[in-house]
Amino acid sequence: MALVDAFTTDPLSGNAAGVIPDAGGLSDAQCQAVARELAVSETAFVSSSTEADRRIRFFTPTQPVDLCGHATIAAHAYLHGEGKLDAGRHSLETAVGTVAIEIEPDGTVWMTQASPTVVQRAVDYDRLAGALGTDVSTLQDVGADIPVARASTGLPVLVVPINFLESLGGLDPDFGAIEALSDEYDVAGIYAFTFDTLSTEAVAHGRFFAPAVGINEDPVTGTASGACAAYFHTAGSVAFDDLDDELRFEQGDFLDRAGRVRTRVAADDGSSTRVRVGGQAVTTVDGTITIPEDEADDIIEA
Repeated sequence: MALVDAFTTDPLSGNAAGVIPDAGGLSDAQCQAVARELAVSETAFVSSSTEADRRIRFFTPTQPVDLCGHATIAAHAYLHGEGKLDAGRHSLETAVGTVAIEIEPDGTVWMTQASPTVVQRAVDYDRLAGALGTDVSTLQDVGADIPVARASTGLPVLVVPINFLESLGGLDPDFGAIEALSDEYDVAGIYAFTFDTLSTEAVAHGRFFAPAVGINEDPVTGTASGACAAYFHTAGSVAFDDLDDELRFEQGDFLDRAGRVRTRVAADDGSSTRVRVGGQAVTTVDGTITIPEDEADDIIEA
């Protein structure tokens, strides 16, 4: 097993993912026990596939999830660094279908996400502000021009604009209220972002709260960044005129886990849009883990 920090080249930053590179014989219950023990936001379990080059299952410490961008980046970067995967194109079986992976010679991993869906949602700003722990003006200042939306490229999130970086950093979330909103809007969590960034290279700075899937705040989120990139390209606001094909997102700085996500949005065949999420990763722990027998009495659910 390994712990790999994704969307960074600096150890102990970015978003840590567990990687189990030979998980073909593990049951879901065993995977869940391992993910709970490793206690990072997601762990990727790699195995063979009859539909693609390989298969990955993703687990948070509390439950399986269909797709995870940072754990996908981490797993492929780790396997490439170990000499088990060459640079080039690969295919990956996930719970949301087969996705395309590309590894560049410098170790950058690109993941093509599912076809995006973006739907504007009318929200009660007072309730949303209460859930995020902020003044309602921080949302309404930008909400008049940039709507809240449910966006997905495989993992649905509620995309919420915030006026300034200071406001984003000052959020004091009520995780119970965020979980209730997530259930109501059928999303994994809330991705709050601002155009007020630390770097001129970045288009937005984000934070992702996902207590509904067992993660109060995720340091750096590939799937949410991809969903936000799709949202930018489909929102139809003058705020998004003349966007570059590649957009960079900042995240994790308020958790001392700074990471940077690259996204590329392009038309597949002139009619549909696809989003690619990319980044590098660094291995911080490489070792072994003892896995319990696959018996119900040996794996006790909390």
